[in-house]
Amino acid sequence: MTMVYSSSPGGSMKEAMPVLTAGAGLHETLALLTSQLRPDANHKEDMVFLKDVFSERSLAYLMKIHERLRQYERQSPTPVLHSVSSLAEDVTDELQSRPMNTEERELLHLLTSPHLKALLSVHDTVAQKSFDPVLPPLPDDYDDELEEESVKIVRLVKNKEPLGATIRRDEATGAVIVARIMRGGAADRSGLVHVGDELREVNGISVVHKRPDEISQLLSQSQGSITLKIIPAVKEEDRLRESKVYLRALFDYIPLEDKATPCQEAGLPFKRGDILQVVTQDDPTWWQAKRVGDSNLRAGLIPSKHFQERRLAYRMKVGTLPNPKSPKTPSFDQACDKDDCDCEGYFNGQYIAGLRRSFRLSRKDRQGSSSDGSDPGDSDFLTYEEVTRYQQRPNERPRLVVLIGSLGARINELKQRVIAENPHHYAVAVPHTTRPKKPHEKEGVEYHFVTKQQFDTDVLNNKFIEHGEYKENQYGTSIEAIRSVQAKNKMCIVDVQPEALRRLRTAEFKPYVVFVKPRVPESRRRRTPATSPGGAEQGRVTDEDLQEMRQSAIQMDQQYGHLVDRVLIKEDSASACTELQGILERLERECFWVPLSWVRT
Repeated sequence: MTMVYSSSPGGSMKEAMPVLTAGAGLHETLALLTSQLRPDANHKEDMVFLKDVFSERSLAYLMKIHERLRQYERQSPTPVLHSVSSLAEDVTDELQSRPMNTEERELLHLLTSPHLKALLSVHDTVAQKSFDPVLPPLPDDYDDELEEESVKIVRLVKNKEPLGATIRRDEATGAVIVARIMRGGAADRSGLVHVGDELREVNGISVVHKRPDEISQLLSQSQGSITLKIIPAVKEEDRLRESKVYLRALFDYIPLEDKATPCQEAGLPFKRGDILQVVTQDDPTWWQAKRVGDSNLRAGLIPSKHFQERRLAYRMKVGTLPNPKSPKTPSFDQACDKDDCDCEGYFNGQYIAGLRRSFRLSRKDRQGSSSDGSDPGDSDFLTYEEVTRYQQRPNERPRLVVLIGSLGARINELKQRVIAENPHHYAVAVPHTTRPKKPHEKEGVEYHFVTKQQFDTDVLNNKFIEHGEYKENQYGTSIEAIRSVQAKNKMCIVDVQPEALRRLRTAEFKPYVVFVKPRVPESRRRRTPATSPGGAEQGRVTDEDLQEMRQSAIQMDQQYGHLVDRVLIKEDSASACTELQGILERLERECFWVPLSWVRT
């Protein structure tokens, strides 16, 4: 390796990139490159990063291993002996047959140590190129009934994991048949056991006249090597292709509590909100799936969508399941403390529009909007929702952010704080009203002021996501108001009652729903101002109020939790604002799971 210097126009010597000799290795090249990284070069952070990477000791070790392997390929060495272990045993016997001096005793100690024996055994295996597994000999005696049948002897190695296969008894022939193969299990990884194979023996024990539960117990108790005598199916199924179907679970599932599952141990437990990759849907009743992000590669059984809906319908028919269309209406967050105030105004010097709290409290006067979007809530029963990964592209409009809150969450205040921090990036949808404009108000800033006739027409045309009446004046938030915010390339943040979610869950808005609930202390006496729901300015809060807040959060979670993307537990306004800002920033740069219908072209 030589160094080359060039002369600069001023006459000084300038160091150039080194010229490597032909025999220089990769490790030597990287070491030299590290020394040539100049700290005063452009992109200093990139240079520091590269220097840190190339200076890692683990990378140096890998490079050295790479060079040794390349050297081994060039030299193609051949072993001097193919059985060094035998030579070591002979030397050991010779040493033990006569008196030994100090050096001979040390040699004997080395040759009999487990580590050296293992090393010599590996040497012999490589030298003899004996890499194939040793298969058991085929039995010499077959049953007469198997004379004209193709028999396959399969030996599997399993530890404490299940075999990964379920069995059933054929009603017509009485044969024990492999019913399904669990993806990722020991049977699936072997590639030797297939659906439809007939099982005759397990570790030499005939299973022809055994019950399926006895066979399952025999299989589960077998550890280490397990030998199966199998008659292959007449037509073995092709290997299952990896499915691209992903589902969001809309309910909790515990296999050990499910008496209908064919094998509780093979079931896949999951919670509402988990993303499941469906491996196969061949069985109309029990699908095989894996949890996305789970380190366990084995698939498990989950109830199919149709089967889950059928048994939920049966439970509702016999009265063990409440009717999902008539739930108890939970109490929602109230946007303002005063009964006669508009929830808008200046916050940290920024004007933020809002809706009146008063009309939201008048539920008997509020009229809901019908849902026209694809929504798992449109179904009678909540089972699964097909989803896919989505990341907002630079040329797309920002996603709509929807805040819902249980009692005491004060989501309007949270929304105002976040927008005031960055009014050029976040905004609210300006509401409509029929009340007269006040002298200081401007059209399109505080409200869109319309006539009652125009408002009623817009209601009939389903233009509002929510609307209501207060003191003979109408108020409402329109779909067009949200679109106008997004047209300015701003992220629109709305706080609505949960019923409006079904109207907003469309491919156009791709809403990200944040459920805000206050952290409620166990009792009023343990409460401090910092941990009070809504902060110290909330005023006196009784134990009855705290219990109502807890119940509100529970009911909202039960009724609308399947529509929520993120739960924000509000300790205080400042920390909740910081957490929400982090959520909004990640929303623009990270991938999220969304309903497949939102991105399907």
